[in-house]
Amino acid sequence: MIFTLISFFLTLGILITFHELGHYWVARYCGVKILRFSLGFGRILIKRVDRHGTEWALSAIPLGGYVKMLDENVGDAATLRKDSFQSQSVGRRFAIVAAGPVFNLLLAVLFYAFLNFAGTQEPAAILGTPTPQSAAAKAGLVAGDRITAINDQAIQSWSELRWELLQSDTEARSVELTIDHLGTSLSRQLELPRVQDPSKEDPLRSAGLTLGGSTPKIRSVVADSVGAKAGLLTGDTITRVANIDHPDINIFISTVQQYPDQDLPLQIEREGSLISVTLIPASFKLDSGQVVGRIGVQLGGDIPMVNVRYGPIDSILRGMTRTVETAWFSLKMMGKMVVGEVSWKNISGPVTIADYAGQSARIGWTAYLSFLALVSVSLGVLNLLPIPMLDGGHLLYYLIEIVRGSPPSPRWAEIGQRVGISLLGGLMALALFNDLMRIFT
Repeated sequence: MIFTLISFFLTLGILITFHELGHYWVARYCGVKILRFSLGFGRILIKRVDRHGTEWALSAIPLGGYVKMLDENVGDAATLRKDSFQSQSVGRRFAIVAAGPVFNLLLAVLFYAFLNFAGTQEPAAILGTPTPQSAAAKAGLVAGDRITAINDQAIQSWSELRWELLQSDTEARSVELTIDHLGTSLSRQLELPRVQDPSKEDPLRSAGLTLGGSTPKIRSVVADSVGAKAGLLTGDTITRVANIDHPDINIFISTVQQYPDQDLPLQIEREGSLISVTLIPASFKLDSGQVVGRIGVQLGGDIPMVNVRYGPIDSILRGMTRTVETAWFSLKMMGKMVVGEVSWKNISGPVTIADYAGQSARIGWTAYLSFLALVSVSLGVLNLLPIPMLDGGHLLYYLIEIVRGSPPSPRWAEIGQRVGISLLGGLMALALFNDLMRIFT
């Protein structure tokens, strides 16, 4: 719990600070006087005043931040100072407000570019056994096929495969896969099934795509089980099952399930030697009524990994592309929620973000940076939405001012503020409700 909270507040601190620094730096460039830069809201805990007269503060509620600028409410409202925010041209005010979310998007570019340049170890895009009658099976894909490109977009890892298919799932129902099948390059057409609620159903698994390529190793053997009586030991590597050489974990499990109460020959490797054994999997009845075989062992495996790394220029370009694609993907998912094609249950709140922050930090720094990049994009996109009270709402007012030559009337601004508060309040309540439902259900 403590580690999760530390990871969560570190995430908020990094993303909020960079967001507010965007407002701060552009405002300073435009000559606006900054009165206070606060990380957090509410009661000020720590503060320091710099040589420019700006108060840098850490406040009690760490769920946001703000940059307080000199405006018409300070001093004589009838005579605006040249260094006040309201005295700036509409173009400069637009730039100052837009800088926050834009800086979040730039931060995501930097994170993605750094990960591309530093290189990451990721599972290779090798398929496991497709689910019978699935889209993958109908496309002619088999276990061991390695995906090398999707719609002519080259990929190396399973995460790249997942991302490209998720992108395709929002646009087209059919994708062209280039695969390496036993050393031969082939083309396959995959028809993607529609997934209504990604929070409950994995789009890749729905298409019959599972990660494969891992050699099954026995991690533990249940006492008095079929495997224990056959002499299987922890550390044994399965090299053959039935008539299948070098099966992956998925193939091994599916084969064992097909042999309830039947002789099943195995070949295992133990300390460099090959040993042949024959066992009879015990029958087990599933909830669906299907009877499958079980042998009472826990499996692990060494998944083939690839080092995904790019040069400095390519890393930056890929960082920019990934940020734009993620932002556009977020907007498309929001649109699908509005029209009812995607469930509103996919909206997450602070509890889920904290949970993911802790999980990604435990995995390692690469996973945590990827998480930071994703949340930074989400924060940038959310703040650009044309909702009053958000940066995007202010930008909408400035666009109206540019078009009609004057800002909206105070009455319309007040109505917009009330609407914005209602929308944000409802969105926050829904996000928190979804968080609690994930915990209790």
